[in-house]
Amino acid sequence: MPLYSRLKTNTYIDSVTLMAISTATNQLDGVIQAQVAMGSPMNKAVLTEANLLTEELSNAVPSDLMISVVLEDGIDADEVFAQIDQLLIRKPVNDQKNSDEVFHTITAAAEKYPESNLVIVSVNGSYAAREAEKALMLNKNVMLFSDNVPVEQELRLKQLAHSKNLLIMGPDCGTAIINGVGLGFANKVRRGNIGIVAASGTGAQEISVRVHEFGGGVSQLIGTGGRDLSEEIGGIMMLDGLQLLAEDPQTSVIVIVSKPPAPSVAEKILTTCKQISKPIFIWFLGYQGEKHPSPHIQIFSHSKPTAMAAVIESGIPEESIDKHALNWPLIEEVRAKLSVEQKYIRGLFCGGTLCDESLFSALEKHCEVYSNIHPDKSYRLSATDKSKGHTFIDFGDDEFTQGRAHPMIDPSYRIERILQEGRDPEVGVLLLDFVVGFGANPKPVEETLAALIQVKQEAKKEGRHLEILAYVLGTDLDLPSVNSQIKLLEEVGITIASSSTNAGLLAREFVVKGE
Repeated sequence: MPLYSRLKTNTYIDSVTLMAISTATNQLDGVIQAQVAMGSPMNKAVLTEANLLTEELSNAVPSDLMISVVLEDGIDADEVFAQIDQLLIRKPVNDQKNSDEVFHTITAAAEKYPESNLVIVSVNGSYAAREAEKALMLNKNVMLFSDNVPVEQELRLKQLAHSKNLLIMGPDCGTAIINGVGLGFANKVRRGNIGIVAASGTGAQEISVRVHEFGGGVSQLIGTGGRDLSEEIGGIMMLDGLQLLAEDPQTSVIVIVSKPPAPSVAEKILTTCKQISKPIFIWFLGYQGEKHPSPHIQIFSHSKPTAMAAVIESGIPEESIDKHALNWPLIEEVRAKLSVEQKYIRGLFCGGTLCDESLFSALEKHCEVYSNIHPDKSYRLSATDKSKGHTFIDFGDDEFTQGRAHPMIDPSYRIERILQEGRDPEVGVLLLDFVVGFGANPKPVEETLAALIQVKQEAKKEGRHLEILAYVLGTDLDLPSVNSQIKLLEEVGITIASSSTNAGLLAREFVVKGE
């Protein structure tokens, strides 16, 4: 299995595009493993760890593009690199209306389109703050998709944006829907009167999808980045986003999404909420505190009841909503199939907040719960640790995505873990999410299905039942549609959860013994 590389000097490609190119490269015939990344020190370290760094690539600088591929024996490397070159080619500008235009600076783009008011920044974290600041100084709102931005830079950017009455969504903001347009990872949902402000990408997606399913619609979805409600940042963008939704005539109901904020930040958010006359529904993951801090404010610990309450408040009749109660006959059936030794859940997630929701559901009933995003550091696993007890892994966490595509785009790293966990005789349930929509892999289920079938067949040969429980986040308007992906899973005997909330609750109940 020979290793080949190419170094393209002074060739910059943004991280979102690189994620898609890396995924496509790994799917080429004859390619066993591939990485396409900028030549930053962090990316070179990732290549070194994966045994993909050649002497040629070791000389790369951050403005250089690195391509490293491991090929099957007998494959023509020149032909493979020719195919990769085709993936890198940008469309020529033939038509002013229908073709992409390429600008080499934010200033040049702003000069050509002075009426534009939003810039999406998706570059290596080392340069992201600088580019975001340029956009803010040009009086543009910013969606900062990039991660690995130091917290002190985030604070400085958000203070600048606040002083200029601008939004900076991020860093590490994966999802937004502004005036009906999905940005980053987003789903196709109907327009409506429910505004969402979220410090969580997949959490925001989950709420918007449930709102759509229950018959409601979204006016605006503003992302803040996951650290916004930390003590260091102080909720600057969450508070600004709340104020914008409070003033927005299209928004009648507001939903807030976040992991439990720092106590001082929570106090600021609730104080601001009490000053807003619109009804507000808050989903704080794992929240155990007061549920009704004010007559027009409700706080929930799960996503589904949050979305349902908001939709009912928005004017949708409660009797028209299909609530999808837990299937207790199914729970009893699965419990009966699992042996005494099969007592653990292994949750392997693309979406961090989906992982969190199932993690917190398990914590309500089980001990020995571990995760790479566990709030208690004594139960936290690193990316290289083996699973133990009930384990929930967020494959989209920074530790997993450094130098490789997000699992919503490239599922290969999660597939390796599926095969590993499915062979563990103590595992009763494999819990997985699949995310469809803007920015995500166009065939998320198809690319993972072979591994799921394999572990089910292996377990059957060994005389044990392996319950695979899947949740597909998406809508009937997405491409592919959520129902098309669910059908593929159901055809091979995989159990489907109707929501993120139900996925976590079903998984934790499946492995209960003696009830």
